Amino acid sequence: MKKRIAIFISGGGSNMVRLVEDMLTGDHAAEPVLVLANDADAGGLKKAAELGVPTASVDHRPFKGDREAFQAALNEQLDAANPDILCLAGFMRVLTESFVAPWEGRMLNIHPSLLPKYKGLHTHARALEAGDKEHGCTVHLVTPKLDDGPILGQAKVPVLEDDTPESLAARVLVQEHKLYPAVLRRFAAGNTDLVTL
Repeated sequence: MKKRIAIFISGGGSNMVRLVEDMLTGDHAAEPVLVLANDADAGGLKKAAELGVPTASVDHRPFKGDREAFQAALNEQLDAANPDILCLAGFMRVLTESFVAPWEGRMLNIHPSLLPKYKGLHTHARALEAGDKEHGCTVHLVTPKLDDGPILGQAKVPVLEDDTPESLAARVLVQEHKLYPAVLRRFAAGNTDLVTL
């Protein structure tokens, strides 16, 4: 039985597309069963539908100030899709412990830094401000603490002298598109050994 994968997105979904394309290729231990966005206009929803993956959206805005109600609405969509693994791929909402805890050990996230460095936002600018010589991305298991779970994979890029946050982000994104599918492919097959690119 293939593992059933749900993917959460907030925007264009480029990492989601790479995950789905990889799952549809060769002998993969997983299959995509849902792409869910917190914005009905997220560009990734159309891309997912074109790839044949069921989609849904739960707009976070009507739930302003009530994160638990928003998460309950997310869970309604998940219950219908019955996934085994949840992948966060550019999902820009913080999930609380009540949502994360039941998924612990089965929820993955990709973060644009070499964790534990630069949790949170603006990672590329922060790496440049710190004078780092290398930067990259991390796939990790999600825990209730932000960007803090066990690391499953990392990919590194050199920081160039003339880099801007935008140019560095673009190079890191290329690695994200390689790392996340590689980690999910192994994770779905039961392998949690560290992937390094």
